[in-house]
Amino acid sequence: MEEFVSSYDRYLFAQGTHYEIYEKLGAHVCELDGVQGTHFAVWAPNARAVSLLCGRSDWQADRISLYRLGEEGVWAAFVPGMGEGELYKFGIRGKDGQFYEKSDPYGFAMELRPATASIVTTLRHEWHDQAWQEAQTLEDGVVKPVSIYEVHLGSWKKDYALNEDGFLNYRRLAHELAEYVNYMGYTHVELMGIAEHPFDGSWGYQVTGYYAPTARYGSPEDFAYLVDHLHQQGIGVILDWVPCHFPRDGAGLSWFDGAPLYEYADTRRGEHPEWGTKFFDLGRPEVSNFPLANALFWIEKYHVDGLRADAVAFMLYRGYGRAEGTWELNEKGTDENLESMEFFRHLGSILRRRASHAMLIAEDSTITQGVTTTPEKGGIGFTHKWNMGWMHDFLEYLALDPVYRRYHHGQMTNTVSYSFQEQFILPLSHDEVVHLKKPLLYKIPGNMEDKMGCLKTAYCWMIGHPGKKLLFMGQDFAETSEWMEDRSIAWHLADVPGHRDVMEAWRRMLHLYRSEPALWDDRPGTFEWLNGLDANRSCFSFLRKPRGRQGDTLVFVCNFTPVERRDYVTGVPAAGEYQRALTTYPDQDPWSVTAVRGLTDGRPAHLDFCLRPYESVVFRAPALHRQRVPAMLAVKAAHGIRELGARAGAGGKRIPITQPRVRRPAVE
Repeated sequence: MEEFVSSYDRYLFAQGTHYEIYEKLGAHVCELDGVQGTHFAVWAPNARAVSLLCGRSDWQADRISLYRLGEEGVWAAFVPGMGEGELYKFGIRGKDGQFYEKSDPYGFAMELRPATASIVTTLRHEWHDQAWQEAQTLEDGVVKPVSIYEVHLGSWKKDYALNEDGFLNYRRLAHELAEYVNYMGYTHVELMGIAEHPFDGSWGYQVTGYYAPTARYGSPEDFAYLVDHLHQQGIGVILDWVPCHFPRDGAGLSWFDGAPLYEYADTRRGEHPEWGTKFFDLGRPEVSNFPLANALFWIEKYHVDGLRADAVAFMLYRGYGRAEGTWELNEKGTDENLESMEFFRHLGSILRRRASHAMLIAEDSTITQGVTTTPEKGGIGFTHKWNMGWMHDFLEYLALDPVYRRYHHGQMTNTVSYSFQEQFILPLSHDEVVHLKKPLLYKIPGNMEDKMGCLKTAYCWMIGHPGKKLLFMGQDFAETSEWMEDRSIAWHLADVPGHRDVMEAWRRMLHLYRSEPALWDDRPGTFEWLNGLDANRSCFSFLRKPRGRQGDTLVFVCNFTPVERRDYVTGVPAAGEYQRALTTYPDQDPWSVTAVRGLTDGRPAHLDFCLRPYESVVFRAPALHRQRVPAMLAVKAAHGIRELGARAGAGGKRIPITQPRVRRPAVE
């Protein structure tokens, strides 16, 4: 057994730095001493004895025993003649004297639920995504378009002719998903619930098979085909990933060898009372090695382009989501979970060395600074963070009656004030359209025409706001029902007037986003307010401009009321002809408006046009905008001093009236 899991392997594992430990632990078809078979290894340091449960042992304990290797707690056995496709579990006589049947923590495949056996599997796939992989190594994660389509494969589409659950196979999903994603203009898909999990209702966030793509949609080879095909179609793949917690299911990691092993022994730290799950003890090197290697496994073996880490806030802070008195401070006397922070710094550093193109995304609602700063610069090491503050303010604003939005104008403008503090993603995810939260369409007051008009202008605001984009499936055609994992989204709505209009408007926005560097260059200096103070009319106007001279400067004007503004005026950088690049209304014919000189909103020129109810318009500024703005105007613009234009006489001369901007505190 020393030949397969060497003393050096065990040493690295005990240090928490064996980044390919999944190639040693688990089940591996191999040849030892000229004999073909399968090598099995499992970490169970508290166990009294370990057996292999399988058809060859009649699923009885002690017929095929594993032997302990050294002091690190690894048990191993080689079974001659055992090969691909055979089912197995580990039978563990625990420290407590009880007998446990456990799935393989490092197993590459598992049975379809409710069965829990692991399957001897060799990962084989002939990849054809070399062009995609080579292109990714050249891209800057900040200055590239990222528009994410969040998908739950089990409810994206169903076909009950295939099976009782209606699940589509990964291979069919590969083609249908790629066709839709490319039609709409998304750059990436984010897949929920890929790692094996026992309960459909957990959506894949309570994992028992961290190294096994769920059998609901096919085999590991089928999943590799899905990723490969999406890459060949120019689409990136992000997986939801759960390094925080795991369920109590008997076949899983919980109480693995008759004692706390993967979880904290202290229940104040090791259990989540609301979820009924257990937290990884990331302060133990062998435990932190498990998700660390798992992250690299999905990126290196399955070529995924990123991982979105779930529930990061619960990992970063000991008391997050816990009642007073149920947790304790760390040894420094603070709330931080130092082990989790070190884990993410370790992971971030390794990814930057081994897979610099890969995205590591934090679902984090805390105000922790430096989440997307590299560990070398004192940060935590994520590449991106969900902007939960933006999401909450945005949805609260949309839920207001338009009459009252003027009193909450700052909820929309304040989010820009911190948009460049981290590398943000703007998420409108599955969490916002479940459990009586209502779909996005029904969060908005008014009749159906108003709801759809407001939703379109809200999406335009999202496209123009700094940050990458994420939208959950069904919301792109204004789904009318809350999402449920056991039924398909309502695809028929995509052909219903109104819903189709929302879908086509969002599609135009996505294609505009991908084609304009100004919209995906998320570095400071790429956003400027033109008029962020127009609270009485609940309108917003701003610039997006790329750094340097590459690409066009875009002017956004968003109307969040059902009122027509026949003579809407906004300042712009220069006089000249402004071509309409997009409107949220169906008419997309070429149209332009001429900006004339006249001091407005701290700018040397202004546009004057009709802004329709709930309309958002995007204009391309003329090349002339690159001329220098007079110094005094630049100072006024920087301090938010707005020039309100008033017409005087038949000549239309504008009389500037200054009004200082009211500064509001930043929000989370």
